[in-house]
Amino acid sequence: LAVALATLLPPACARRSQDLHCGACRALVDELEWEIAQVDPRKTIQMGSFRINPDGSQSVVEVPYARSEAHLTELLERVCEKMKEYGEKMDPSTHRKSYVRVISHDGTKMDLSGVKIDGDVSSSLKFACESIAEEYEDELIEFFSHEAENVKDRLCSKRTDLCDHALHIPHDEL
Repeated sequence: LAVALATLLPPACARRSQDLHCGACRALVDELEWEIAQVDPRKTIQMGSFRINPDGSQSVVEVPYARSEAHLTELLERVCEKMKEYGEKMDPSTHRKSYVRVISHDGTKMDLSGVKIDGDVSSSLKFACESIAEEYEDELIEFFSHEAENVKDRLCSKRTDLCDHALHIPHDEL
């Protein structure tokens, strides 16, 4: 019995870790997309080089603030705090775990049937989110500085392999 359990545990632990990191990546992308959408599209920030042109002027351009590197870097520093607003949901047929928002952004009531909400889930998700944000900061800024399509799949599955098992996960809107 002990040998049978020992052979079953590593794949289950690996799958748990893979589900957690995939879920954290997908939640991170959702939260960043939501935060970017909250910024007034008319708000801009001046960007430019410190180099002075031969005529004595500096090259400065205004770019939309929402997708600026400064704004995205600021978001990455605090976005993982939002993971405490997530719970864990187990798919009854595949036994795979996914992570869903338990508090809506706009205050609408949410269906939380089958969702596990506890401190261990949110702290594990937050830790995974912080690891991903740190490790893939350049990729996140690259994807979000331009309006990219299917960022969840492109970043979490193709670029990072965090969700290589999960290309079939449905796209849920927050």
